[in-house]
Amino acid sequence: MKKITRRDFNTTLVKGIGASALVANAPIACAMGTSQERKKLGIALVGLGGYSTYQLAPALLDTQHCYLAGIVTGTPQKENLWATKYSIPQKNIYNYENFDAIKDNKEIDVVYVVLPNAMHADFSIRAAKAGKHVICEKPMAMNVEECDAIIAACIKNNVKLGIGYRLHSEPYTQEVKRFVKEKTFGKIRYISADAGYYSGSNPGQWRLDKKLSGGGALVNMGVYAIQSLIYGTGENPISVSAQEYSTRPEYFKDTDETITAQFEFKSGVVGTIMTSHNVSANRLHAKCERGWFELDPASTYIPLAGRTSRGPLNFKQESQQKLQMDDFAKHILFDAPNLVPGEMGKRDMMLVEAIYKSISEGGKKQTLNFAPKFGFGG
Repeated sequence: MKKITRRDFNTTLVKGIGASALVANAPIACAMGTSQERKKLGIALVGLGGYSTYQLAPALLDTQHCYLAGIVTGTPQKENLWATKYSIPQKNIYNYENFDAIKDNKEIDVVYVVLPNAMHADFSIRAAKAGKHVICEKPMAMNVEECDAIIAACIKNNVKLGIGYRLHSEPYTQEVKRFVKEKTFGKIRYISADAGYYSGSNPGQWRLDKKLSGGGALVNMGVYAIQSLIYGTGENPISVSAQEYSTRPEYFKDTDETITAQFEFKSGVVGTIMTSHNVSANRLHAKCERGWFELDPASTYIPLAGRTSRGPLNFKQESQQKLQMDDFAKHILFDAPNLVPGEMGKRDMMLVEAIYKSISEGGKKQTLNFAPKFGFGG
């Protein structure tokens, strides 16, 4: 595996969006750090970009079974800001050079890797070797080989592994799974999922650099659409064909802009996805023999929304990241099901590679041979 250094990433970041600011400068009064009861698991966030800043860290203020115990950052200015804001002791603050010393810190139980995709495997494996449980943000890695390496490292070091698929913990997605399991609307005939956004004009962002991202819309947003088809049918696909389109080739020079793909399932269900960095789209829709169901939006943070042929869905809206991290903590603490295991991330990367291969071969159908429940959590 080719290692992408933090210097490589910082060079690209400075070129693009620069350093991220914290939500607010004022400290938050909260009981964190060494004063936390040890019945809660301590989580260290590796990478303090937008997702950690605006989603994960605030969510960890409300979690029941885990808390923000430490941070890993390559930006010294962020160390003091985060330490003050979240009452993080200096001994729980690391950078990318001394990260491996985290193995000696008994206050940190889980490492959450929130870095550019090219760095997922390196830091997930190092975290496992340090004896820490691992949450790896999606997509799991740059390729299937890296996924295998992460899984193997976690098994060898007897630590748990979860992927940052937050939707499996939230009630709208769980209701879709219930529809499928109980055949609420009968057999599914057709299912479609769209996931994308308009990336604007920021050519320096790391997501448009293939060395750091591994791909474009497909690896970023497309995995949501792939996930939707799978939990929306309860099956793994048996084949896929795909096409790629670009209306802004001068902007999307290195990564895919828009991809469509068609899936077949053993039960006879036909499914389609569209994913894009140039079109805003966020929907799951399933046609069944006795009605239909949909989520629209299907994969935003909050609020989500859903309807069925029998009426609307209405569930409590709360932080998906809070629910996700608590579910993973319960897996570690109480042996609860792992809703998002490493095999799920590997399966999705196998599908990503099959889609890219189909595109390279002019849309040729790719046969898939998954075990029936491979990659399903719980």
